[in-house]
Amino acid sequence: MQDTLLGLWGLFASAFISSTIMPGGSEAVLAYMVTTNLYSIHALLLVATVGNTLGALTTWGLGLLAAKKYPLAGLLSPKKQRALALIEQRGVWVLFFSWLPIIGDVLCFAGGWLKLPFITACLIILLGKFSRYAMIVWLFT
Repeated sequence: MQDTLLGLWGLFASAFISSTIMPGGSEAVLAYMVTTNLYSIHALLLVATVGNTLGALTTWGLGLLAAKKYPLAGLLSPKKQRALALIEQRGVWVLFFSWLPIIGDVLCFAGGWLKLPFITACLIILLGKFSRYAMIVWLFT
């Protein structure tokens, strides 16, 4: 039982870190854990989704803080400026793609910078993260 909880906390940490500005490989961790048949698929999906979503919301919060301290978008790197323009053009639904490697973190940061509605952003990010992890679980079961 204790090993199971430790494994789930490890998955949570991997998912959280993978969704912040630090690189990670939570997909590989999840795929491995699914193949071991030691864990409930539902628990794995829940833990990975929640961890990754909370990491993305941390990045969103960093964008919000950055916008307060540095309100001029001209201070951003070209990659972050493109993300801002994309979200301004397409709207909050772009955050569904926050699961994408590299660009997903930038999209979340830009969402916070633009002060998108938190609850809406949270739900859309959650939906994107869940969809990606559900696909991984499906592929490895």
